[in-house]
Order: sequence, then C-alpha cells, then structure tokens
Amino acid sequence: MSRMTVNGRPVQFAMDPDTPLLWALRDAANLTGTKYGCGVGDCGACTVMVDGQALRSCLISIAEAEGRFITTIEGLSRDRSHPVQQAMVAEQAIQCGFCTPGIVMSAAALLQANAAPSEDEIKAAIANLCRCGVYPRLVRAIQRAGRVMRREETIGAAPAPGISEQDAARAVPAMRAPPAAADN
Repeated sequence: MSRMTVNGRPVQFAMDPDTPLLWALRDAANLTGTKYGCGVGDCGACTVMVDGQALRSCLISIAEAEGRFITTIEGLSRDRSHPVQQAMVAEQAIQCGFCTPGIVMSAAALLQANAAPSEDEIKAAIANLCRCGVYPRLVRAIQRAGRVMRREETIGAAPAPGISEQDAARAVPAMRAPPAAADN
C-alpha cells in the first residue's frame, strides 16, 4: 500500500507499486485534471508538483511517490485564484485546454522557486508541448503571474466556478448576452 499526501490530504493506494502516479491520481483518486498525453514524459500534460517540484506523473511510480507531497491542478486552487491560472486567462494563453493543467503546474513550480524568472528561464522550465501554439502568450502569462506573486500587479479575474450566469454577467461584461430583439 503506497501512502502519500495529495492536495493536502493523506491518501493510500492499494495498487501495484509500479503503477504510474498518473493512473493512481486519475483512476483511483478521480483527479482527472492531470492528463494522459504521451506516457513517456515528453509532452508534460501529466505534470504535477511533487514536493514542490514539477514532475511528469507518467514517469514516477506510486512507490517512488511514497511519503511525498503531491499537488495536482485540483489542489493548486479550488477557485482558480492562483496567479498562474488568473494570468493564463487574462493573457488568453489557453486554447483547447488539454495541455493547460500541466503547463499551469510547471509554471506554478517555477514561480514558487523564482517569482521573477527571465524569458529564457521560463522557456527552459516550461518544456510542455502545446499543439495550439500558445507559447508567446504563455511567456507573457507567466511573467504576469510573477508580477502578481511579487505584488506588483493585480488581475481583474474571471468569476470563480459555481457562480450563477447572472452574477457572472455582472462581474464580466464580455459575458453579457446581447439585448433581445424587440418583437414586431
């Protein structure tokens, strides 16, 4: 039985110790924000933080994760208020969204270690593949998240999940429905 802390909660997996952490998170813990992309650590879709370091969860077994602290996209912020999540939305650095959780986790780990990374440091740390090609916006988003973490900037954010459509429309003007056409 492999024991670890996932998103601040102690968990134990009664699975083969060689099971990749990715599958334990997705199948046993139902944390499906961590995505399966390639299974060989190339794409980064499965990136989680292990003891604060961005790691590909398809490459680490649950035996290797024993006793460690795992943070998934679900544990980063329950209300999407983490600066990286907010900056990704503000900079429109999300397209299809499949790679987004892994990119966000890589960026969060980078900014946790260095809240003012250079463009080259960002490019080196975020080796995730994005087939939609958001890379220029991604660099801007991570730089912006760093400024937020350093308290140099704030982001007028999208509403938190669970907000009603009416409250969302009041909070984010772009979400307002166009006025209904008058009946003739």
